[in-house]
Amino acid sequence: MVNDQMVNVYHIPAMLQETIEGLAIKPEGVYVDVTFGGGGHSRAMMECLQDGGHLFSFDQDQDALQNAINDPKWTFVHSNFRYLRNWMDYYGIESIDGLLADLGVSFHHFDCPERGFSFRFSAPLDMRMNQTAKRTAADIVNGYSEEELAKIFYLYGELKNGRGIAKNICKARSQKPIERTEDLVAASRIPAEMSKELARLFQALRIEVNDEMGALREMLVAARDLLKPGGRIAILTYQSLEDRLVKNFLRSGNLEGTIEKDFYGNNLSPFTLIEKGREASAEEVERNPRARSAKLRIAEKKMTKW
Repeated sequence: MVNDQMVNVYHIPAMLQETIEGLAIKPEGVYVDVTFGGGGHSRAMMECLQDGGHLFSFDQDQDALQNAINDPKWTFVHSNFRYLRNWMDYYGIESIDGLLADLGVSFHHFDCPERGFSFRFSAPLDMRMNQTAKRTAADIVNGYSEEELAKIFYLYGELKNGRGIAKNICKARSQKPIERTEDLVAASRIPAEMSKELARLFQALRIEVNDEMGALREMLVAARDLLKPGGRIAILTYQSLEDRLVKNFLRSGNLEGTIEKDFYGNNLSPFTLIEKGREASAEEVERNPRARSAKLRIAEKKMTKW
């Protein structure tokens, strides 16, 4: 039995027990956790592995190394998960038995003021997951055109007034650069009591800074190709845009979400769906309110060529 109390405050993974059980981990299998973070999922996966098994855990944030696992069956990969295929080639891994992705942002990032992920703190507008990357949220806020800002606010933040917010920001930055979180809040003219709107604004910028959707697309294709027949992929999503992409990919096996059928009308997707968007229980949400928006999707690679 997995104990979700084992994880530290760096991050508390949602639906930990359900995710690990859904992966149906083989003791001698090769697995990948592409979102190591606080190490909660990885440690639970390691409990299921025996000699001969191995887990590769990805994280592009150097801070995640503080949660390293001291076990010869574990390898930390300090990289964006978009390079999954490259790193598996590097380690001589031709196929894997399962992959887990928890797409939620770690508590550490939201609760570490100097990283600039939250409007709750006064901090530089940073938002980089990879602290060696060059582009920050401030670069985007001050460098994108009004049209470009409006587009990311609408697509990644689902802000209906994205165009108006972009206009407000452009007007404010013409007076002085927007360099800190409080500067952005003031420039957006979103009232402080509208915390959900502010959260969506910061979400949109975070997604753009880290090219999260592009990285997710590349990882999904690599995972599909690397999974062995009978292998499973488990993904936790937290916002509608990424969930829509994951849902359609697992249904169809392609990024376009196009369902292809054979002569007899059978779905030619390489996957069989196991979990179709499971949500956290009321008890878990009470313990961990941030699990409220989580959806768990699990699929198994079909045994025959699709």
